[in-house]
Amino acid sequence: MMTNKAILALVILLTLNTHTVYADDWLELVQKYTSADKINFAPSKWDKLINESSGRKDKNINILAQWWETFNDPTLTELIGRAFANNKDIQTSRAKVQEARAQLGLSMADASPRVDGSGTWTHSEPSKNIPNAGSSNNYHLGFDASWELDLWGKKQDNINASKAAYEAEYASLHNAWVSLSAEVAGNYINLRTFQERIKIAENNINLQQDMLNLTQSQFDAGLKDELAVKQSRYTLERTKSTLPALRQQIEEIMNALAILTGEVPGSINELLNNNNSFPEVDVNRLNGIPAETIRQRPDIIAAERNLAAQRSRKKAAQKDYYPTITLTGSIGLDSLHSSTIFEGHSIGSTFLPRLSWPIFNGGQIRKNIKVQTAREEQMLAAYEKTVLSAVSEVRNALTSNVQEEIRNQSLQSALNSAHDALNTARDKYEQGLTDFNSVLNAMESVNSIENDLASSNGQRMLNLITLFKALGGGWQPMM
Repeated sequence: MMTNKAILALVILLTLNTHTVYADDWLELVQKYTSADKINFAPSKWDKLINESSGRKDKNINILAQWWETFNDPTLTELIGRAFANNKDIQTSRAKVQEARAQLGLSMADASPRVDGSGTWTHSEPSKNIPNAGSSNNYHLGFDASWELDLWGKKQDNINASKAAYEAEYASLHNAWVSLSAEVAGNYINLRTFQERIKIAENNINLQQDMLNLTQSQFDAGLKDELAVKQSRYTLERTKSTLPALRQQIEEIMNALAILTGEVPGSINELLNNNNSFPEVDVNRLNGIPAETIRQRPDIIAAERNLAAQRSRKKAAQKDYYPTITLTGSIGLDSLHSSTIFEGHSIGSTFLPRLSWPIFNGGQIRKNIKVQTAREEQMLAAYEKTVLSAVSEVRNALTSNVQEEIRNQSLQSALNSAHDALNTARDKYEQGLTDFNSVLNAMESVNSIENDLASSNGQRMLNLITLFKALGGGWQPMM
């Protein structure tokens, strides 16, 4: 288990590294990444920014991407792996990525020339009331082509928007991975916490049973009155009464973990009962993770990509004012007889450039630009809020780690004193120097502090999970 000094060292390290995150460069970051310049899947300005910020990007991202391995718990690692493979929400997110990828393909295809093949046979039979008119046939085989020239880059803007939307869905998928891994780990820590509390209850039951046996034997020997026996018995029964609620909580958490991993509830209980000890954290792997890695959080990337997509849509809307030139043409074979359609003189062709320029449309283009501009402002506000919320989450996680560590140390000290007090009270009671109330109070204090300490130990792990999540753990950027 991570030592108190190790956790404090980690928290202090992250706190020191966080100062650069809260500088004015966050607002600069918001302004800097509002364009559609990150449309390629190759390393971009964003990735360069992370590189320059951390100095150890590969190491830091790899640690954050598989942060759960720092707990050195094979069961936790297996659970998260199963969740990534089988969780239903993740499957939905994957489908959304596939949809965005297909939409990108549509946008790219729209910018390419279009060629259609055609073949017709027309037979006409004139009315008998038309003199000297006979029946006729017309055979045609050919190709029709059209291509709208992207003179002003409107189609490219639409492609850029689709690329950014695809990257946003990709980041949203990984954001779902981050949330899922944190939720699985949080439930797992809660499970181990309740299992630890059952151990504490069972140990106290054994201790209180010994006290009941002692008071009963003293009463039978006429050395003590019946009050101590009754007090000892109701203390024992009250402790036993806590077990059903704890077991119910364990069952609910196990079922929740089964759902998160895409399993049938009850099917993974054996796995979860194999090892019910608290995970241990390898603090050495956490050294050197700067809090600036918050910039690779997938929700921030998704918000920035959505903003970039909307900017491209706005640019495309502004270019509706410009004229469009479409090249159309056809080449084919035409003949009145099927036997001569493939002869050389049957070949015919047409070429028709077409210019289209909107002159009056009731202000539709102008209003559409206003719509797209308003949506861009919404995306910008959402992006800024995402960044600010991310910084807040890191600060809250750091504060929680520090304060819980202080609380945990106090509980450790209190538990040591409570055990000493219980031993002293029991010795004095057996020697007849104090009444049984002193023993009862000491036992209740030990029981209460042990439960508080178990909850605090679990909360320390939960706070670390929250910190990893706040730093964007569980995700690697699209390269």
